[in-house]
Amino acid sequence: MTNNDIFKKLRVALKLRDDDIVKILELVDFRISKSELGAFFRNEDHPKYMECGDQILRNFLNGLVIHLRGPMPPKSSKISKSLKSKNITKNNRDVKPALKKAGSNKNFKKVNPQKKSNG
Repeated sequence: MTNNDIFKKLRVALKLRDDDIVKILELVDFRISKSELGAFFRNEDHPKYMECGDQILRNFLNGLVIHLRGPMPPKSSKISKSLKSKNITKNNRDVKPALKKAGSNKNFKKVNPQKKSNG
């Protein structure tokens, strides 16, 4: 599946017009004209067909996130510093230390089963 196919399917699924897509791309400071955009949605055998690059699709997806969720709230250094000093997360849950895997401890020795003595 090409980037053009993904772009077309998202456009249809979200019922977006060319104007909407241009505005979504402008949310991430990416400028494109309607005629350039129309070239991505043409059939592959059309003479004015253009392949959609990774950068255009990536910017569209980033703009779509902003369009659907809204812009990210600004990060406040006071909040993040106070959360770190109190050792809690943003959800007010205690921070749990990472669990060690059994094989990660260098001082850990395997206990071999004792051999039966024939004596």
